[in-house]
Amino acid sequence: MRLKVTRKSILYFAIVVAFIAIAGVGWKLTARTSYESAEYSVVESDGPIELREYPDLMLVTTPMKSQGSDGSFGRLFRYISGENDNKRQVAMTTPVFMEPAGQDRDGQMGFVVPAKVSEGRIPDPVDENVGIQKRNGGRFAVIRFSGRMDPDSIAENERKLRTWIDSKGLSGIDVVEFAGYDPPWTPNPFRRNEILIRLQ
Repeated sequence: MRLKVTRKSILYFAIVVAFIAIAGVGWKLTARTSYESAEYSVVESDGPIELREYPDLMLVTTPMKSQGSDGSFGRLFRYISGENDNKRQVAMTTPVFMEPAGQDRDGQMGFVVPAKVSEGRIPDPVDENVGIQKRNGGRFAVIRFSGRMDPDSIAENERKLRTWIDSKGLSGIDVVEFAGYDPPWTPNPFRRNEILIRLQ
């Protein structure tokens, strides 16, 4: 059976494609730019991979078992919503940093403390599972990718990043860091995910 393609159906398809494209651009312009983002300088850029220099950052952290599905995101969100000793609301920032659990260490999720807040006294958490921690600055190799941050995509992109590091004659530590820039409801094609490896 042959489908009849009409001018009307072509026009409808074009409108749908244009709407999706405009929605995607609008999402990118509003979803991330409304948040303060951790500063860094780009030393070298090679497609989706960058060599970055990060300053020291202050993080609000909590233990994490499985990329936020254990309630870690909620604990941090409650802290910035006023669940702290000052009952002060702290602005959301990007990215959310995550470190996976290892054989001898727990996983961790961290929100970046806004620059103005970190210049003064950072409110103390009232939840014993939330803490304040300094993320030491340094040089990192970083790869950016979209889609879901699932085990397969993480493994594939970590492999690409370590191959690039080796090709440059550099040396990275074994522990990787993940960074997510978007709310959980962001459509997969528009998500910004990153894997970071600290260089030695």
